Amino acid sequence: MTSPEKSAPRWTPGTAVVDPAPRHGHRRTPSRVLADTAVYVILLGAAALTLAPFVLSFLTAFKTPAQFASEPALSLPHPVTLDNFRTLLGAQGFIAPLVVTIQMVAVILVGQLSFSIMAAFAFARLRFPGRELLFWVYLSTMMVPQVVTVIPLYTMFVQAGMRNTFWSLVLPFVFGSPYAVFLLREYFRGIPQELVDAARIDGVSTWQILWRIVVPLARPIIATLTIITVVSNWNAFLWPLIITTGPTWQTLTVATAGLQSQYNGNWTLVMAATTLSMAPLLVLFAVFQRHIVNSISLTSFR
Repeated sequence: MTSPEKSAPRWTPGTAVVDPAPRHGHRRTPSRVLADTAVYVILLGAAALTLAPFVLSFLTAFKTPAQFASEPALSLPHPVTLDNFRTLLGAQGFIAPLVVTIQMVAVILVGQLSFSIMAAFAFARLRFPGRELLFWVYLSTMMVPQVVTVIPLYTMFVQAGMRNTFWSLVLPFVFGSPYAVFLLREYFRGIPQELVDAARIDGVSTWQILWRIVVPLARPIIATLTIITVVSNWNAFLWPLIITTGPTWQTLTVATAGLQSQYNGNWTLVMAATTLSMAPLLVLFAVFQRHIVNSISLTSFR
């Protein structure tokens, strides 16, 4: 025998609706509220500490040295002045380091992404003897600090007569990146094999599969790697400082460091230089932020 189904309670006007089963999982106890508040306060404090140097640099860049010395550090500039930027781009010749840095980052970006994409596709989709061993040996080079390779690289470029040249800035970094190869390989392995097999049946070559099918599907991770590559090489300091001399191939970071030693008391000029260095990175992030968020979302579901 089957028991008759219980009919749902009927509501009539004037009666109160009572939840028969209180949802204890959604009840916020005072201790839970206090814990959440503490977490938010800590996160807000960490965010403030992270943003404070950028805000300080931006505000100071538009102040005169007298304002910087007499007013609080995070006070708004009044009046706003562009004299620091005029000095940088004029008398200090910061246009040349800016152009050198843009050229260096552009060449490294194109070369590093191109070689990393091809290497990652080979490790992910092509079969050859020793593929896994070669991949992990290449990936292990990420564990080697840059300072360990500085002296051998410097010796090689000096003996080759390439010290203080443009190519000495880009050649050590243009032929792929273990980090980029690792991320791209994992992303390529997530692309359905059926899609690649269908393209092969249609007579598409391996080269065309890579650049016409795989790369367009991997745009989010490529956009993320673009940001990482640009930021890491834009902010590079140790290698450009060692391999170049004089103003000819000086980068923004090296030029800014020179300002700090040349103008010990004029911090407004130094902050203007750092603001000028940060501006292109902020614009780049604003352009690619949608792709970066998509990349993070897709990676979290893998």
